[in-house]
Amino acid sequence: MLDEAELRLMSPEQRARVARTLAVMDAPRFLDDPKAKRRRKLALTLAIGCCIFLAAWIGVLAVTLPSRYSSSGWRGAWVGFDIALLLAFASVAWTAWRGKQLLIVALIVTATLLCCDAWFDLTLDWGTSGIWFSLLSAIFAELPLAIVMALGARRLLRLTIATEMALEGATGPVPPLWQVALLGPRLGARDDTSCLDGGSDSGGTASGPAGSGQVEPGGVAGRGRAAAAAGDREPAA
Repeated sequence: MLDEAELRLMSPEQRARVARTLAVMDAPRFLDDPKAKRRRKLALTLAIGCCIFLAAWIGVLAVTLPSRYSSSGWRGAWVGFDIALLLAFASVAWTAWRGKQLLIVALIVTATLLCCDAWFDLTLDWGTSGIWFSLLSAIFAELPLAIVMALGARRLLRLTIATEMALEGATGPVPPLWQVALLGPRLGARDDTSCLDGGSDSGGTASGPAGSGQVEPGGVAGRGRAAAAAGDREPAA
């Protein structure tokens, strides 16, 4: 059985192979659960159905809605929206202060609300004297803040993935977000169980005392060293 002293004697490449092997062996198989598959199909069907319905509804609204409309709930709508925006900003501040993973969600929600704020300000003030204030606030306040928050969420996602890759001993740059599986096979993980049982594969051969778990890094030579922490890996842009 490997202990900490033996792990410290290994090279970074050897520890990376051990980490990949453990990641493969201990990876949870959520998507293989029949109940999870049914829930996924149901969610996918619901999402597709909502897209179809909304596309048709947009066409109906484009034809039937009047160009002008007077509403008695105008003040409540905008005050309520700004309260939601205030809560979103507060959630960003709190999660950033506490260093919580929910900061990513808070950033995305706040960025979305800022874009909605800019959109409604511009469309509702179009053709009025307030259009210039709405335009300037959108260009210099709402949209820049939304972009900063969206980029911040993207960077945090990539750092989270880089941390997971480092823990699994995966090498190489962080892949684009659209290539990262939701709950599929872990990043960079492959069936390298031979590095623990003394066997060998096409990437390299195991060596060292029997049961020591030490392996030769031939299989990962030329692929770079695994990051010891997320800070050692600079995600690709």
